[in-house]
This record gives sequence, C-alpha cells and structure tokens, in this order.
Amino acid sequence: MNLKKLVSAFAVTTVFVSGAAVADVDSGLPVYERASGISGNLSSEGSDTLNNLMALWAEEFNEFYPNVNIQIQGAGSSTAPAALTEGTANVGPMSRQMRASEIRAFEERHGYEPTAVPVAIDLLAVYVNQDNPIEGMSIPQVDAVFSDTRRCDHHEDITRWGQLGLEGDWQNRSITLYSRNAVSGTYGYFQEHALCGGDFKASINEQPGSASVVQGVSESRNGIGYSGIGYLTSQVRAIPLSRETGGELFGPTGENAVTGDYPLARFLYVYVNKAPGEDLSPLDREFVRMMLSRQGQEVVNRDGFVPLPAAVANRTLKELGIE
Repeated sequence: MNLKKLVSAFAVTTVFVSGAAVADVDSGLPVYERASGISGNLSSEGSDTLNNLMALWAEEFNEFYPNVNIQIQGAGSSTAPAALTEGTANVGPMSRQMRASEIRAFEERHGYEPTAVPVAIDLLAVYVNQDNPIEGMSIPQVDAVFSDTRRCDHHEDITRWGQLGLEGDWQNRSITLYSRNAVSGTYGYFQEHALCGGDFKASINEQPGSASVVQGVSESRNGIGYSGIGYLTSQVRAIPLSRETGGELFGPTGENAVTGDYPLARFLYVYVNKAPGEDLSPLDREFVRMMLSRQGQEVVNRDGFVPLPAAVANRTLKELGIE
C-alpha cells in the first residue's frame, strides 16, 4: 500500500516543532461514542515503534470500557504475523506491511488473508547527535553509510564524516552506526527503502528498540541511526533527506510525507483477523473504530506521529463494514 497514492489527494495541515511535524487532527474524522455490551480481553503483539501508541490507545479505550483487559507486547513487527495466525493476539501492530510468506502462513491456517488497517503516518528519521552540523543527506549517501552493498549506487563506501562534507575536527571522525535489530519492521523498511534492499554493515550496533537507537546517537558525538520521528529528543537531530545525491532536501514533516517529497514516509498498520463477509468481534470492532476516530487520532498526534486524513480513515472503516 503506497502512502503517497492513498493520501496525496487529501490535505494535511502541519506546524513545525523542533524539526518534526505535528499535524492537525482532521475535523472530518468520526467522534467515537461508547457502545454497549463490550467486555473481555484484548491482546496486542507486534511493533516496538507502535508500542507506546498502543499503550496510549489502550488507556483511551479503557476510559470507555474500564472492564476490558488489554495486554500489549512490542518486541518487533515480525512477531505480529505469527501471533495473529496462531490466535494468541487480537491485533498485530506493524511498522511495515506483511511479507508474502507471512500472509501465506496466515492464509494456510485460516483460508483467507489478514486485513491491514492503516492507523497512522510515520516518518522514519535519520538521527545524528545534536552537535553534528550536517545539513542533510541523500538516500544513496545513507545507503553508503549503513550498507556494504551500496545498491543505491553511491560511488564509494562512507566511513568518515568528512566524506559527507563536514570539515574541521569532524573531517576525520569515524561514523558510529546505530540500528534496530532484524525482528523490527523498522529495520526491514529501512533496509528496503534506504539501502535499496541491500545488506547492513557488520559494524552496526543493533538495538532492541527505537528509543535505544536514539539514546545511542545522543550519547555518541559520531553517531548516526534511524527510527520513527516520534522518538525525537532534544539530544539528537532528525536531518533532511533527498532522494538523489545533489537533490533538494526535505525535512521529516507531515506535509512532506503526504506530498511524497520526504523519501522515508510510511503507514503504520494494525493487522486484524477478519473473515470475508463476516464482522469483526464486537471488542475488536470497537478498538479499531476508536483508533480511527477523532479521539484515536488525537492520541496519534500526541505521540508524535501524523494523524490520518479523514478520507483514509473513513474509507478503511467502510471497507471493514464498520459504520
């Protein structure tokens, strides 16, 4: 599912805060109202990027339904497909789309494909230490920094900051790499879109979570890493990126995500098990309805991600048969 194709026709208003974007919540989103008869246990297993957002949604949902017990695990997107397939989770948050093999495994068990629900827009940021003066990077340069294969066609391997135009005492400084681990959807997305499908360098410092990546960069003056824009802190900078070397740089803002100018914008998803022609269970239905409501997207905004345009949320609800 291509983010630009789905939302480029819908306006998203943005304001700029500390180099990131906070988007106004679309007034066309439906207001959530409490339904009757909702109770039981709801479990979520999947993305670390979405872990905090899922926890905030759980709090919001419990405001409406205090007797619903919600359990959340966020080890990484790769854990979601198996949990949903085996029925150990009601919902599977993922920061990437399911792979064909994951969909196939689910379909072999259930006889139909899982359903992807776009729930927010994320900008995958490339972070440097707050003291680093670099203006920005191209995707080929990012690839040459993080990968051995350089499939994005940069002319040389990049190991020092001077190769990216920094001078003075930065010129001969070695670059220290911070990355998510392989179970992460963010790792997979970055590998596909920033490394052109290539391989990471063996020298990367793999971290168990997105916050750990940002912390590593904040503590290393030579550091560079990547994670969602929601993890931005005052100790790091999320740098502008261009698609091509020498191309125009675009910052990680909601506006640049929607126009497609920022090269690392993506949907975040929550996968559900919905049989064709059948309704979701009342509990699953109401949780999805709350996430895509005005209140749910206000939570998205507070957590530092970009809320969905109403047209995308309303179309998704219609496709799910949720009025």
